[in-house]
Amino acid sequence: MKFIRYLDKNAEKFLALWLYLFIVVVIFNEVIRRFVLEFSSLWGEETARYSFIYMVWIGAAMAVKDRLHIRITLVIDHLTYRLQNLFSIMASLLGMILAIIALRYSMEPFLLSIKYQSVTDGLRIVQAWYLFAVPFGFALIMVRFSQTLIEDTKRMISGAPPAVREKLFE
Repeated sequence: MKFIRYLDKNAEKFLALWLYLFIVVVIFNEVIRRFVLEFSSLWGEETARYSFIYMVWIGAAMAVKDRLHIRITLVIDHLTYRLQNLFSIMASLLGMILAIIALRYSMEPFLLSIKYQSVTDGLRIVQAWYLFAVPFGFALIMVRFSQTLIEDTKRMISGAPPAVREKLFE
C-alpha cells in the first residue's frame, strides 16, 4: 500500500524526468555529431520527438493532479467552501468528459496503425508505439480527474475548504 501511494505521488515526475534527460542527452549527442563529426543519425531526432510527445502528455496529467491548469477564479474565490468545491467538481467532470471523448477518438489512429502495421519514417518501428502517447495521456488524465473528483466530493460533503491550488499570478 505504501508503494502504491509512492507511485501515485511520484510516477509521472519520475517518467517525465527520465524522458527529459533522455531528450537532453540525445539532442546534445546529435548536435555534437552534426557539427563536430559532420553527420547525424535518423534515430536521434525521431526518438527525441516521440519522447517529447510522451513527456507532454505525462505533464498534462501532472498538472491535473496538482491542479495547475489555468483557472479564472475571481468570482469563485468569494463563494462559500461548499460552492467552491462544487465548481471544482463540475470542472473536473467536464474535464473527465473531454478526456473520455478524446480517448475514444485518439484510439482510432492507434488501432489503425496496429492493424496496418504502419512504421515511422526513420527507424521503421511500428508507429503504434508512438501514437499510443495520446490515449495513454488521456487515460492518465482521466485517472487524475477521478482522484480530484473524489477528493473534492469529500471536501464538499464535510464542508472543508477547497484543495489549495498554486496561483499563476497574485
